[in-house]
Amino acid sequence: MPAKDAALEILVAGQVQGVGYRYFAKLQADRLGLNGYVTNLSDGRVKVVVGGSPVLLEAFQDALRQGPPRSQVERLEITPLQEPILPQGFVVRFERS
Repeated sequence: MPAKDAALEILVAGQVQGVGYRYFAKLQADRLGLNGYVTNLSDGRVKVVVGGSPVLLEAFQDALRQGPPRSQVERLEITPLQEPILPQGFVVRFERS
């Protein structure tokens, strides 16, 4: 990850499982050229770990706040990450954390 890039862990709360939220997040990340992954959590939230330029990360967060049509996003909990290990591209993980 280039030095000017940033990385975030984003926990998304609300009606975000069973509504295509992970695929929506992947579509948005791919559109913006971000690296990372998205997965469901056992408590009903969705976890996103993502890296890229701060400007693109802001646009991604705006998209996550909207979500796909059937979702209802209550809040995003955003934590900056130091030197995360990210996949090349953006992937949907199917295991529950």
